[in-house]
Amino acid sequence: MSEITPDLVRHLGVLARIQLTDEEVQRLTGELDVIVDNIAKVSRVATADVPATSHPVPLENVFRPDVVGETLTLEQALQNAPDAADGRFRVTAILGEEQ
Repeated sequence: MSEITPDLVRHLGVLARIQLTDEEVQRLTGELDVIVDNIAKVSRVATADVPATSHPVPLENVFRPDVVGETLTLEQALQNAPDAADGRFRVTAILGEEQ
């Protein structure tokens, strides 16, 4: 039994402010009826014991563990710095103020 009728498609077209030709109404009647039937099939199959999912495959973190490795010494970090003072990189002030 068809739930979607040409009159319903015309009414939906008016609500959506879409001007439909008779050919479009006939084509959409069949297409929408198939869509409604498929939704009904899925609704019959879906049961309470089947959890809803947003992804078909479980998501997992693909990044490596965050493990502390070898680090540079202060001298190694500053050895190629153009200017350094008191164990820090020295850079030109950008705000026009000395700090």
